[in-house]
Amino acid sequence: MAARPNRHGPHRIRLKDHAMETSNTRQLAPTLVIIRGNSGSGKTTAAREARRRFGRGLALLEQDYLRRTLLREHDSAHIQPVAPAFIAETARTALDLGYHVILEGILHTERYATVLRQLIDGHPGPVTVFYLDVSFDETVRRHLNRDEPIPVTPDEMLRWYTHRDLLGVPGETVIGETSTFVQTVTTILHISGLTTVAPQTPCPRRCRHCAREAAHTAAAAAAT
Repeated sequence: MAARPNRHGPHRIRLKDHAMETSNTRQLAPTLVIIRGNSGSGKTTAAREARRRFGRGLALLEQDYLRRTLLREHDSAHIQPVAPAFIAETARTALDLGYHVILEGILHTERYATVLRQLIDGHPGPVTVFYLDVSFDETVRRHLNRDEPIPVTPDEMLRWYTHRDLLGVPGETVIGETSTFVQTVTTILHISGLTTVAPQTPCPRRCRHCAREAAHTAAAAAAT
């Protein structure tokens, strides 16, 4: 008996194969997490704790360090700043090298919206965006209660403050000021999927030092 011709034709098969390939690529590509909020909203502390819990294989990119320390550039739209493109490209490079990435900072939409949306649109893997929505008075209170205060006055914080400066991308998660530190970190880890993905980088996958650390940790856990 002659084989029945495919009713859908080769074009439909190619579309199906492309869809499966795209799905597999998204599953294999690293995870990108963007955490934004005003100064004193708790984004840096939450991002650092999320990275600590994940372990190796996750790159933490802090806007303040990249702009202030590495580039030593003022955060102003009037100078055609390099920082937005530099920060986005740094994140892109880390993702291309297999790192899951947490990018955190104020990241004002006036200067960063375009490069962040390009970064999001161009990344084939999972992307989640968080905005820590904290009132100005609460940001000042948190700033004054820092374990390691930074030399910033409330007047400076007021100049920087922007109410609900959302990026406006699909799925953007807003975390309010009533969320505790533990709740915020847990929300970021679970919604982003970082609780379920594995590291893809040489450390810890092919590193003898990491293997010894893991063995030591397992032995200590078994002894308790």
